[in-house]
Amino acid sequence: MTQKTMHTSDFRPLDVQAIRGDFPIFSDTPPLAFLDSAASTQTPRPVVEAMDAYYDTYRSNIHRGIYRISEEATEQHENARKKLAHLINAPRTSQIVFTRNTTESINLVAYSWGSINISQGDEIVLTDLEHHSNLVPWQMLAQRTGATLRYLEITDQGLLDFTQLQDLLSEKTKLVAITHVSNVLGTINPIQSVIDAAHAAGAKVLIDAAQSVPHFHVDVQQLDCDFLAFSGHKMCGPTGVGVLYGKLDLLEEMPPFLGGGSMIRSVERDISTYADVPAKFEAGTPSIAEAIGLGAAADYITQAGLASIHVHEQELIKYAHDRLQDIEGITIYGPAPHQKAGVISFNIDGIHPHDVAGILDTHNIAIRAGHHCAQPLMKKLDVIATARASFYLYNTLEDVDRLYEALQKAQALMIRRKQ
Repeated sequence: MTQKTMHTSDFRPLDVQAIRGDFPIFSDTPPLAFLDSAASTQTPRPVVEAMDAYYDTYRSNIHRGIYRISEEATEQHENARKKLAHLINAPRTSQIVFTRNTTESINLVAYSWGSINISQGDEIVLTDLEHHSNLVPWQMLAQRTGATLRYLEITDQGLLDFTQLQDLLSEKTKLVAITHVSNVLGTINPIQSVIDAAHAAGAKVLIDAAQSVPHFHVDVQQLDCDFLAFSGHKMCGPTGVGVLYGKLDLLEEMPPFLGGGSMIRSVERDISTYADVPAKFEAGTPSIAEAIGLGAAADYITQAGLASIHVHEQELIKYAHDRLQDIEGITIYGPAPHQKAGVISFNIDGIHPHDVAGILDTHNIAIRAGHHCAQPLMKKLDVIATARASFYLYNTLEDVDRLYEALQKAQALMIRRKQ
């Protein structure tokens, strides 16, 4: 990523202590060192308050009620859609489709767009870095249609091997589905180069942006991506709500993913006609409070400054690399700090990652351990699991110091147990 695409000219230092004051979970003593934001972030008071306001003062269904609080709920719900369109610079608000999460967004594209655009003999290009959410839906589509999956592999440094890309792309390639940032290695992929190459080959591009939209500026018009998916719960928002962005012509030609109320224009006994996008893809009563909360979360990270969040995380990840590499027997996976987001995956000789996480929990430090929904990548790394620490705008250098000290204690404890 270049400084231009990261909008670092907008950078201003984060007031991390003030930010932490917005998160009640950090008020305990000793404070929680929460280092699992790649899985799900904590939620600040403004987001909870926005959702509480809906439940306390204008709780009602949307788009149908001819009364004041229903109209207010509708307005707040659609305002949230506008905020998310602004966050990623979508040309039109109608290109923001509310889903439950990144996973559902990708499945929507796989079933709806895939059903009319993918057939036997077609090829879908993925990478070794994909989360299961950007892998399994395409496996299922390939099984239904007879299409073939092809993979862009990674180098020993955890970077995509772009020398393979031109060989993978052909007139058979219909879609490239790629993560913007690896949830395991933190690798920030040069997504613009992938999009340009894919479009030159006549293929569409879907970006799994679950680990990028919360952490730095993502501009869908600048990227010219065809689809982009992300989740609320990874950007200080609530669970149960996510976003699919799509180019308008693609969304308009796609059939509905689900049928029912809200997504129709008219219904007869034997046939129905469908509403315009985005309503066509939002069957049934939506997650109203969650969408409003997600709009508040978009406000929160925008006000903090996405450039500032990125620079802060870069400081944390570099410091974490510097400290943790001094631990005897540690293996850190993935590229150098300047090539990755705020994620560091590692193993320590003689200690299972689950034991590492369990011991750290006794020190009030929360990290992830496991395959991180990326089993093919684990196989590529020749491990069954890793421990993973991940950072966000509320983390501090002291969190990294506590991680380092607790890992040393975990190592000493396991040595004593084996004696």
